[in-house]
Amino acid sequence: MTYMKRIAVIASGRGSNFQAVVDRVSDGYIPGTCVRLITDNPNAYAIERARNAGIPVSVVDFSSFPGKKEYEGALLATMEESGADLFILAGYMRILGQEIVHRYSGRMMNIHPALLPSFSGLHAQRQALDYGAKVAGCTVHFVDEGMDTGPIIIQRCVPVRADDDEERLSTRILQEEHGALPEAVKLFCEDRLMIDGRTVCVLPP
Repeated sequence: MTYMKRIAVIASGRGSNFQAVVDRVSDGYIPGTCVRLITDNPNAYAIERARNAGIPVSVVDFSSFPGKKEYEGALLATMEESGADLFILAGYMRILGQEIVHRYSGRMMNIHPALLPSFSGLHAQRQALDYGAKVAGCTVHFVDEGMDTGPIIIQRCVPVRADDDEERLSTRILQEEHGALPEAVKLFCEDRLMIDGRTVCVLPP
């Protein structure tokens, strides 16, 4: 029997990318199992999505710790306890410390609403509009110590239209995110991703 990879998602907000992964696990596209939602926000809508799907939730509330070191110690313990093979940052609004990044090197991916390395950090869609970019999109990448700097797994493009505002562009990018992230997770679960320096190679089935 083939081993099914265990997936945990770390999210801070509404969790639409979390839902996209859950749906593609449920329909068999992703050959894995979603074992945990971890959130730093006790009011995140992602919690309701997890409960609706029967997925255990761990709330590690940042505001209940005296500082980042104590918070990340608890977060790391929760991650370890989940036993996940892959951790997905899906709308997680904090930068992870080096200990966690090193511990899960090659086993943690992030989804970002821009074509990296352009427009890293917050409000990437607004950055693209302000810069006058003609093409925007999303990037799924492995997580390293930098902000949105890890090796790129998948990118999807979205044309920027003349009448776009931040909300309209964000909505179209999000549609692409909901396809790109499950595809990257599927490839990971099939052991088809190999990191070679800055390049992520996709191996044949």
